[in-house]
Amino acid sequence: MNRYLVIDLEMSGMDADWHDIIQIGAVLYDENWIEKGQFLDNVYPQGYNNFNAGAEKVHGISKYDLEDAPMLSELLPELEDWIMEKLGYTNYTSAQKEGVIRNVVLCGQSVINDIHFLKVAYKNEKMKFPFSFTLIDLHTLSHFVFRVLHKLGKPTPKGRSLGVVASFFGFERENDTHNALEDAILTGKCLKKMWEIADSAEISVGEGTKAE
Repeated sequence: MNRYLVIDLEMSGMDADWHDIIQIGAVLYDENWIEKGQFLDNVYPQGYNNFNAGAEKVHGISKYDLEDAPMLSELLPELEDWIMEKLGYTNYTSAQKEGVIRNVVLCGQSVINDIHFLKVAYKNEKMKFPFSFTLIDLHTLSHFVFRVLHKLGKPTPKGRSLGVVASFFGFERENDTHNALEDAILTGKCLKKMWEIADSAEISVGEGTKAE
């Protein structure tokens, strides 16, 4: 039984070997895409002086905003425990926790970059990466879904950015800066719409093909 964690990370730059995660935003959904909770926290960067000016301009977070933020060594276990709590687990063993989180699918907009940073963070903290190796990327999914809709004569946008996809579904950002939780919420809403499209679709399976 898969659960879905829609994540968005803000970083001090684009190089995972040099820059740091400085904010984690996430929305947790159960197997039916019912929201279970929201998570947002800043992260104190290990490379305190490795801030990229371009990245800071996008997310609006300065290193001075992070002076009282927790370290990743504190925040990653906190995120895992938050997932367990929101899924209704209490007094669990480490083995039970590992089994549950192994089935949590990471989702996001161009999420492979966020996952790469997250894996590097876990490695640097000498912690085992706990999540499913399955991922769901809104950017990739929108290419497929919008192509199908276009073939059915439906109007579709040309772009695939989060803002464009969200606007197509009637959602929009509240601010110009990229707050990690706001973007995770927006991405989750779009993915739920994608699921609704899939649930309403009628697909003819070719003769001789077995549907699993």
